[in-house]
Amino acid sequence: MSGKLVNGPLFARVSTGNHEVSRRAPPADGKRTLLGVDENGLGPLLGPLVVTAARARATESGAAFAAKKARGARKTRLGDSKGLVAFGESALGEAWARALARRAGEDPASPEELFRSLSVRSPDELRAPCPRAHRDLCFRDGDRFQADEDLVRTCTKDIDALAKKGLELMAVRTVVVCNRRLNEAAARGISRFQVDLEAMEDLVLDAHEATREPVLATLGRVGGYTFYGEKFRRLAAYPFETVAEAPRASTYDFGPLGELSFAQDADASHLLVGLASLVGKWVRDLATARITSYLRAHDATLPDASGYHDPVTRRFVEGTKALRVRLRVEDACFLRASTKSSPSGAPKGRGTKT
Repeated sequence: MSGKLVNGPLFARVSTGNHEVSRRAPPADGKRTLLGVDENGLGPLLGPLVVTAARARATESGAAFAAKKARGARKTRLGDSKGLVAFGESALGEAWARALARRAGEDPASPEELFRSLSVRSPDELRAPCPRAHRDLCFRDGDRFQADEDLVRTCTKDIDALAKKGLELMAVRTVVVCNRRLNEAAARGISRFQVDLEAMEDLVLDAHEATREPVLATLGRVGGYTFYGEKFRRLAAYPFETVAEAPRASTYDFGPLGELSFAQDADASHLLVGLASLVGKWVRDLATARITSYLRAHDATLPDASGYHDPVTRRFVEGTKALRVRLRVEDACFLRASTKSSPSGAPKGRGTKT
């Protein structure tokens, strides 16, 4: 592997141009557990925050390959969801998730079954805060798959091709945080950035539990954070060494648990983070569409809203006020509280992904 060695306190790293790859000694089989983590829906009005992780086993060359952008035809199918697909076009993320599920011996018959196979949290955990009056606002079955079999087969071929390069895709997992939970956290003084980080920590712990190996995780930056050490919550009990804290990347070594590197624009330049972004977009689009379709079923004149801060979504919010009162849809579940402040340690107006 070519590149410049960067010495950290516990290990050496090698720069591949986009990301640095850990030089930890791999397990006996010569493969490492890699994780790519990204969020979707950090700052919208409607719909949940979704944080997703893509896990792989990789040889040394496979790890270096993962730390670069996709090339050739594959770059149209693997990368940052914002650059590849628009609102309502989430079939690609669905196809990747279905292809990976089939590789694991599963064949979900519906989007709800597929989502349950991806979710770190159980259906009961997700529904726990839901008011009885509109529990099916966010969680219900009956949706149809968007991706056709040709696209699923193409993603399956991509999985095979990546394995030949030393990058064996294993699983995708996701954490969904609904608006009610985000609003409750905000009322306690916990920002959406902190909720995002805690979900990322949960996914790292989930991967470590599944593999019982050190997890080498590349994560999208949280807001404009550079200094994460004092902000860890789920990982606060684990000792760690700070390897680097800089605008391009902040890296922390957690010993037997693994290594976390928060990288700028990771979704556009790291294959696993890009895959997480695509599947996460499908999960968020599915969840948001359930909310909007619940209300549109009672008023066909309502627009199909993305949930983000755009004119159509604002028109949807305004146009559903009376309907939501009639259906007893609580604002705390429907509408995310406005949060205009930057995270502590983040430069205002920079680095905040929405």
